[in-house]
Amino acid sequence: MEKPALGLTVLLHHDFETAQQRVTEALKNEGFGVLTEIDVKATLKKKLDVDFRPYKILGACNPPIAHQALTAVPEIGLFLPCNVTLSYVDEQTTEVGIVDPMAMMSFMQNPALDSLAQDAADRLQRVKEALES
Repeated sequence: MEKPALGLTVLLHHDFETAQQRVTEALKNEGFGVLTEIDVKATLKKKLDVDFRPYKILGACNPPIAHQALTAVPEIGLFLPCNVTLSYVDEQTTEVGIVDPMAMMSFMQNPALDSLAQDAADRLQRVKEALES
């Protein structure tokens, strides 16, 4: 069974901390700031006392795009911010997942959001490309 494409994926050949720094910088270069950082490994250890690989969820926001989207369709906040995941593969490999705003907008089907979602998608595609270089 094929998984639905919810986003973009790139493998970084860096340790987890360096990968997170690169991702944060690439997001910043496209106008995104990291609003939230969820340390899944620490949370699962604290709440369930289970060991899990390093895994973080970063909530990235581009303020001008978010403002325009929230002004047009206030309930779009349910889809914000744009999530980016970092998942440990091994000591020198981290998998980065970047949400696809166009996939999220397929649930909304609101033409007022199309150009904003495309702008965000283009920026996040450039983030992926920067990480691949």
